[in-house]
Amino acid sequence: MSFAWAGDLQIWAALLTLTAIEIVLGIDNIILVSVLADRLPLRRQAPARRLGLMLALAARLTLLAGIVWVTKLTEPVLEGFGHRLSARDLILIAGGIFLVYSGTREIHAHIEGSELDRQPPSASARFARIVAQMVMLDLVFSLDSIITAVGMANEFWVMAAAIVIAMAVMLAMAEPVARFINRRPTVKVLVLSFLLVIGVALVADGFGLHLPRGYIYAAVGFSIGVEALNQLARRRRR
Repeated sequence: MSFAWAGDLQIWAALLTLTAIEIVLGIDNIILVSVLADRLPLRRQAPARRLGLMLALAARLTLLAGIVWVTKLTEPVLEGFGHRLSARDLILIAGGIFLVYSGTREIHAHIEGSELDRQPPSASARFARIVAQMVMLDLVFSLDSIITAVGMANEFWVMAAAIVIAMAVMLAMAEPVARFINRRPTVKVLVLSFLLVIGVALVADGFGLHLPRGYIYAAVGFSIGVEALNQLARRRRR
C-alpha cells in the first residue's frame, strides 16, 4: 500500500480547508439539533442528538458517494419567478420554508406556553419524528458544502475524512451547546430567531439571491454579544 499521499501538501491543504468549511457550516446544524431535541423529555434528548448526528453522518457519506448524482442537482428542472430552478434550489427552498415554519411554531409555543402541537401519538413516534427531521435538515444544510467539496478535492477519502472530522466536532459540541441554550430562555428565543433568518436565507438562495453567510453570522454574533451583556447585568443585579 502506497503512502505517497502523506507527503502531498495539496491533499493536506484540501483536507484542512474542507474540514474548516464543514465545521463552520455545521454551526447551524448544532443549533438546530439542540432546538429539535428540546421537544423531547430530558432523558431522551442526548440519545436523540447522538442518533440524529450519526444517521446524518451516514446520509452525508451516502450523498458524497453519489458524486455524479449530486453534481446533476445543479441542472435546471423548471422555471419560476424569472429564475431557472434546479433540484438543489427546490431542496433549499423546501428546507428554508420548513425552518421558518418550525421556528415560528417553536417561538409561539415558547412564549405562549402551548404544548398542544408538541404531543404526537406516542413517545416513540415523537422520538423517531425528531430524529428524522434532524437527518433531513442536516442534508439540506450540508448540500452546498458537499458540492463545494466535490469541486475542491479529487480524492473521495479526503472529502469523507473532512465530513467525519467535522461531525465528530459537532457531536462533542452538541451537548454543551444544548445545555447552554436550555438553561437560558432568552437565548433560546434568540436561537430560534436565528433559525428563522437561516430559513429565509435558504429560500433566497433557492431563488438565486445569495445572502453571504458571513453577514448573517456577524449579525447573530452581535446579538449574542448583546444577550451576553444582558445576562451579565441580570447576574449582577441579583
